[in-house]
Amino acid sequence: MKREIKQKKCKSCGKKFALFNSLAQVCSVDCAIQYAKDNKVQERTRIKLARIAKESIKTRSEHLRDAQTAFNTFIRERDKNEPCISCGRHHQGQYHAGHYRSVGACPELRFCELNVHKQCSACNNHKSGNIVEYRINLVKKIGAEQVEWLEGKHEPKKYSIDEIKEIKAKYRLKLRELKRGA
Repeated sequence: MKREIKQKKCKSCGKKFALFNSLAQVCSVDCAIQYAKDNKVQERTRIKLARIAKESIKTRSEHLRDAQTAFNTFIRERDKNEPCISCGRHHQGQYHAGHYRSVGACPELRFCELNVHKQCSACNNHKSGNIVEYRINLVKKIGAEQVEWLEGKHEPKKYSIDEIKEIKAKYRLKLRELKRGA
């Protein structure tokens, strides 16, 4: 008794074809190419929708972290040819965007470009910012008047999610322009 060859519907053109492999999805090479293209478009759409969904469920702190990352990247690029603000050294190690007034002590200056400068990881992490040397070099860099302004009182800021997104977009754009100009 002969077994009948099972027919399957092609996922690309819709025609029935004889199943030659249990994993076959399409009837021909042309249909396979078209099926792959269609899947690629669908996958891109799925990825975009997932990215949009992921963005919509982000918390305020996650948005703030993203904005801080964009800001810090801009600062490191802006100061890339300068030495560490604290110790004045050029070296091959990692550099941070070191805040003169820390985010914990003065969150309203978190995104203030005068308050943040390139700093080596040794000064920032191991010497708690090396703040005495930081201040001396900051006075040389931006002037005593600006440093006194940084050390003064500031109006507290509570950023909304939309404001945080604007900050992130602003510093990504500034970074692109800075890299284009260099």
